[in-house]
Amino acid sequence: MARKPLQDQGDASEKGLDYRWHLAQSPLEIDTTELEFALMRTFEGFGRWQSECLASVCDLSATGPENAMLHVIRMNERPKTIKDLARLTNRDDIPNIQYSLRKLIAAGLVVRKGAGRSGVTYEVTEEGRRVTEDYGAVRRRLLLAAIQNLPGFSERLAEATRTLNLLSGLYEEVARVAATHRRG
Repeated sequence: MARKPLQDQGDASEKGLDYRWHLAQSPLEIDTTELEFALMRTFEGFGRWQSECLASVCDLSATGPENAMLHVIRMNERPKTIKDLARLTNRDDIPNIQYSLRKLIAAGLVVRKGAGRSGVTYEVTEEGRRVTEDYGAVRRRLLLAAIQNLPGFSERLAEATRTLNLLSGLYEEVARVAATHRRG
C-alpha cells in the first residue's frame, strides 16, 4: 500500500506546515528532500554518539569517521589495506583516511605492518582490541538497550538497512553521472 506524501499526512498539513522549499515542490521531491534532511541530521547525531561513546572508554578525541575506521580495521579480525578501508567505508578521500590512521596509530590503537610493494596493512593493537570491546559494551548498555525497548524496531532497522544500501547505490550512480556531465 502506497503511503501518503509527507505534506498530505494529516497533522502536518492541518497545522499549516509547508514542506516545500527550493529543493522540493512535488510530493516525490518533498519526500526525497525530507529523507535527505533526516539523513544529514542522523549522520551528525551518529557522529556525536560515536565520539562520545569512544571518549567514555579511552582518552582519544576522535571524530565519528575516525571511530568507524577503528572498528572497520578490527572487523573480521583481519588486517586491512588503505584500499580495503576506502572501499568498506565508501570513501575516496585517501589523505583524510591516512590522517585518521596516523591518529589511531599515535593513540596506540592501530599498528601499521608491511612496507612499499609488499603491501601495507593495518591491524588493531591489544589496546585497540580492549577499546573496541569496551566500546561494544557501552553500545550494548546504552544504544541497543534503548532500541530493544521499541516494539517492532528490529524489523524497521532491517528494512532501513535495505533501503539505505539501495540509496547508497543510487547516490553513487547519480554522482558518476553528475561528474561525467559537469559543466567546464
